[in-house]
Amino acid sequence: QVQLVESGGGLVQAGDSLRLSCSASGRTISDYVMAWFRQAPGKEREFVAAITRSGRIVNYADSIQGRFSISKNNAKTTMYLQMNNLKPEDTAVYTCAGSTEVNDLRKPHDYRYWGQGTRVTVSS
Repeated sequence: QVQLVESGGGLVQAGDSLRLSCSASGRTISDYVMAWFRQAPGKEREFVAAITRSGRIVNYADSIQGRFSISKNNAKTTMYLQMNNLKPEDTAVYTCAGSTEVNDLRKPHDYRYWGQGTRVTVSS
């Protein structure tokens, strides 16, 4: 079992950058497919980005393609989401998730472990 804790959220202005972190404890992060999801007020949870166990394969939602970058440091058991050129529509609670096996990287139901989330607010 792995415990996930996010950090790095905050209030920023449009065009700013933030880096979110997801720290894992209990097991090495290299055992897990990891992902970021987000949920804006009044909306359903949506996929943001995912990274495979090896870190060699990443997948992004179209809405953030080219602006966000997912990475992980297996030695530090931490996953990151670098968010650049933030837009007001990026405002949401960002949550990291992980699972040893995932059929569809973009489906939240495929992930077994979840953090509590970190809030990102982007003002215009």
